[in-house]
Amino acid sequence: MQSRLFLIALAAVPTAISAAPAPAPSPAPARRPLVVIDERATVRTEPPPHGAIGTSTAYRISDGVPGRTMEFRKRVLHPGAAIGAHRIAHDEVYYVIAGAGEVTSGTEQRRLSVGMAAYLYAGETVGIRQVGSAPLTLIVSYPIVPK
Repeated sequence: MQSRLFLIALAAVPTAISAAPAPAPSPAPARRPLVVIDERATVRTEPPPHGAIGTSTAYRISDGVPGRTMEFRKRVLHPGAAIGAHRIAHDEVYYVIAGAGEVTSGTEQRRLSVGMAAYLYAGETVGIRQVGSAPLTLIVSYPIVPK
């Protein structure tokens, strides 16, 4: 008996669903042009952010993108350099493409090498320092938080 009731209930569902009016289509999102950036046009030598510890080469790749909602940067920390400890108001990713570093989030420290990423959470105090003899090259990406 239960299987018959189950089948009857299933048979009634499509009728109930088809009786509801279809939702109005969403408007198409505003079109924005494709933006291509050559990192060579964005390069500068500067102290790393959050403490100016050592020297770095910064590729501020996303800075020239109109209406952007995220940052995408490449940073080379030269031997002895670091992005100093700072509290973040957004999630952030450090992705290592060359060299090695030590990342800090809160009270945790982890060593990173090529191909490793650190996912850092909003509200934490974070930073990263170059370790070893080779420069640390990393991609840093995070959303822009409206002020």
